[in-house]
Amino acid sequence: MATPAPYDLAIDFGGDLFPVSGSRPRLSWKPPTGIPAHAAHELEIRVEERPPLTSSAHDHLYVDWPAPPLHSGERVRWRVRSRGEAQISPWSAWHEFEAGLLDEDWTAHWITPADDPQNALLPSGTRPACVLRGTFTAAEVVRARLYSTALGLYEVFLNGERAGTVELAPGSTSYDRTLYAQAADITSSLLLGVNTVEIVLSDGWYRGQVGAFRKPAGWGELLAVRLELHLELANGTRQVVRTDEHWTSAPSPITRAELMDGQITDFLAPRGPERPVLVDAVTAPPIDWSPAPPVRRVEDRPVASLNRLPNGAWIADFGQNASGWLALTGLGPAGTRTVIDHGEHLDPTTGDLTTTHLDIQRPGDPVTVFLQHDEVVSSGTTGEIFEPRHTVHGFRYARLQRGEVPLDASSLTMRVVHTDLRPTGTFACSHRDLNQLHEVARWSFRGNAVDVPTDCPTRERIGWTGDYQVFLPSATRLYDVSGFSRKWLRSVRDDQLDDGRIANFSPDGRRIKLGGDKRLDMMTGSAGWGDAIVLVTWELYQTYGDRQVLAENWDAMVRWVEWALATARTARHPSRVARSAEPLPHEEFIWDGSFHWGEWAEPKPRAEDGSLAEPAQGDPEAWMKTDKGEVGTAFLYRSSATLARIARVLGREADAARYTGLGERIKEAWRTEFLDDTGRTTVDTQASYVRALAYGLAPEKLRDAVAARLIALIEAAGTHLGTGFLSTADLLPVLADTGHADLAYRVLLQRTSPSWLGMLDRGATTVWEEWDGVDQDGNANASLNHYSKGAVIQFLHTHTLGLRQAEGSVAWERFVVAPVPHASVDWARGTFDSPRGTITVDWRTEGDDLDVTVDVPAASTARIVFPDGETLTAGPGRFTERRRAGLR
Repeated sequence: MATPAPYDLAIDFGGDLFPVSGSRPRLSWKPPTGIPAHAAHELEIRVEERPPLTSSAHDHLYVDWPAPPLHSGERVRWRVRSRGEAQISPWSAWHEFEAGLLDEDWTAHWITPADDPQNALLPSGTRPACVLRGTFTAAEVVRARLYSTALGLYEVFLNGERAGTVELAPGSTSYDRTLYAQAADITSSLLLGVNTVEIVLSDGWYRGQVGAFRKPAGWGELLAVRLELHLELANGTRQVVRTDEHWTSAPSPITRAELMDGQITDFLAPRGPERPVLVDAVTAPPIDWSPAPPVRRVEDRPVASLNRLPNGAWIADFGQNASGWLALTGLGPAGTRTVIDHGEHLDPTTGDLTTTHLDIQRPGDPVTVFLQHDEVVSSGTTGEIFEPRHTVHGFRYARLQRGEVPLDASSLTMRVVHTDLRPTGTFACSHRDLNQLHEVARWSFRGNAVDVPTDCPTRERIGWTGDYQVFLPSATRLYDVSGFSRKWLRSVRDDQLDDGRIANFSPDGRRIKLGGDKRLDMMTGSAGWGDAIVLVTWELYQTYGDRQVLAENWDAMVRWVEWALATARTARHPSRVARSAEPLPHEEFIWDGSFHWGEWAEPKPRAEDGSLAEPAQGDPEAWMKTDKGEVGTAFLYRSSATLARIARVLGREADAARYTGLGERIKEAWRTEFLDDTGRTTVDTQASYVRALAYGLAPEKLRDAVAARLIALIEAAGTHLGTGFLSTADLLPVLADTGHADLAYRVLLQRTSPSWLGMLDRGATTVWEEWDGVDQDGNANASLNHYSKGAVIQFLHTHTLGLRQAEGSVAWERFVVAPVPHASVDWARGTFDSPRGTITVDWRTEGDDLDVTVDVPAASTARIVFPDGETLTAGPGRFTERRRAGLR
């Protein structure tokens, strides 16, 4: 059989319909089967108007650019073949990409709508969009590129045709330091003669509202856009069209454009006067090109049901909670106003849309009423479509009101909108509920992967650091999140405070680093949240093998850990001060004297009347003062020990030795303060025992006792979990890995609250923020799309399916297949498109036998572990064996 060619060639940049890079892209591909794992690779690179270049590489992941830096707009074709000692593969297919317009080569001016200084004075959430317009004359064009970006949210139309497929451009970044541009091929949209370019510009992430309390973002006062068209003409010349003082601006039919609250479009609004734009009225950071794929409309969903309420409103159910917007045709006669409200839940009594569970209130402040509200006024034109692309909503249901004008279900489409991530993993098993749980968690992540990883697509829609560090190991099994995560980490670095603290969420439109909000400043620097800068970075390196992600985050990681170490050394919780005026020797490493969210969102205790207690809201002062040193110290150990491993990879041996030593001292301090000789923690919670086992905090001689206490607490809770944000993902793996797989499955399959299947039984199509997101009476609480608890699907991949990366392996060079069968699951199958190729695992039980089939990709080896402990090793190719099942 002929040796196949390398495949899946890629660069470490994103792009819309074609990849667009900076000046020095890195190259990756997947090696073919039949070639040794450490074969040499030959590259052929062709850059237009340069001589062809050949180069060699001894790896296939993130190979440094082997040629002189690219210039703006240069087009590249490259291919690769692999060479063993006695054989050579065919050449791969050509891969093509282009360099973007590099920052130093931009010649366009920043232009601002003439009305924007007045619009900026309007309350946040009420401002309109504007249209900027320019014209130019062109001869016959053979190739044309549009380069554009904005301070605000923008879309470009050339002669009425929308350019590209990117939504919500230029995306969510920390705009004081990072701004990405977009590129589009607009050749087919050009006309001979006069052409018109229109840019619709609104607040977006730059100047819109931020978070649950709808505070205005503080990135800047004025909106602006910058655009260049680079035209290659048939006569061999080039023409550049750019934004400058000759452009004009006018009001838009979009009379309100708020990314969070919604959009109002009046197609009957008179076209306002065109006025000269303001030129270079803003200050912007250098323009760069993103490593992430873009946000797009990735799916359309028709109405599952459309019902009319007694009050005349229509309720559209799309059958799935998701992120996006509603596209509406059939807008009715001229002047018809359609009002659309979006939400996740229907009132169990009236069947009407309800969003009160998403309202929020600080003690002493008025309620911030949740809103996702669009309106459209029809012009009566045939074929008119309302598609509010200057907002985005989290919703399953829409309530539409338009008086007596008819509404047809065929006129409604849910556009599912999020980052267009490439799927990499599948899972299925014989248990229908577990398959549904996997799908629910997948949808929850999709709805929160809108340019950055958000906590929910409704109430807050911000990139909480703790949520992503918890879910990332699961996200990597579902999608390729390498560029998506690197883009987000850049904002985390951009937002880091001068003292080293990591903001609770990034991009941080509230700009906590400027110190303008004392309350937010006090709540910044939490264990498990700020530690994302270390833990997310390390997870990305382990999964994808990108050493650069460690290097580019090194300084930020060190600053964070050093701040946490200094805080542990200098600040003490009042309870320890009361115990001893002078710190005990080990307290130098107890991180207890600053704010921690702690084990957020544990199952709530019930009052005597059966209602759920709200510790953080019922008595916020007491909750704030609670000693959360166990959590803080555990994460201080985890991040310090991880930083030592990162230092070793980067060749920083002195740093590796220092952080290894610190990690050992922190671990001993945790044991001294929080663990007694019988294996009990002082806080005695399920979460504390999960951390003790998952992080290696418990000494070997006490691991059985620690596990026994965890099991006792679970059994005492009626086989219910008692964990929250920070430990739920590790609960089931800890149980299985300590020999208690049967209990792990009993918790997983629990149907009464708190439980995952309890969510499904109450109609969840995405994972809830709280275990009782919908109570037994059908009333909603908090967000119904909050992916952190969905991290349980990691267990489905690593234990039910049995596929996990080997300890110490990077980029899946080595992996383990160790299924954990159970009487409730008699088969499982799944795939993972690893950086080295696709892994397939398929196992099933027949009577007392277990059949296992594994496909091992090139450049990987597998270790197959059967339930009785027998271990076999497999190289590239297909492995099939039968053994005793050993069901537990």
